[in-house]
Amino acid sequence: MNEVERLYETLKKFQEPKGYYFNRDKERVFELLDALLVNKKRYGYMSCPCRLASGDRGLDKDILCPCVYRGPDVEEYGSCYCNLYVSKAWNEDKIPRVHVPERRPREKIPY
Repeated sequence: MNEVERLYETLKKFQEPKGYYFNRDKERVFELLDALLVNKKRYGYMSCPCRLASGDRGLDKDILCPCVYRGPDVEEYGSCYCNLYVSKAWNEDKIPRVHVPERRPREKIPY
């Protein structure tokens, strides 16, 4: 089992009981998990792969995966911003799949 597969199994075990499921598109999930591991090597922490991290853990604490926006995103849209974590209903096509807007405040975005 490679590093991405281990991360998948570990996160799945802890997140599913909380009602957060991986997107059923496993190829997309593995790409995102690989990007999380790249960010961990780069910054020392797993920042959201769909957002630009600053490299300062304190400034990026809101985008450490799972980010603080995941809960409200999944509750409102059935998916987090990057579609890594989704609701069961989203995975089963019981709710519409819509674009999840960025919730991170502009002042936290390092560009």
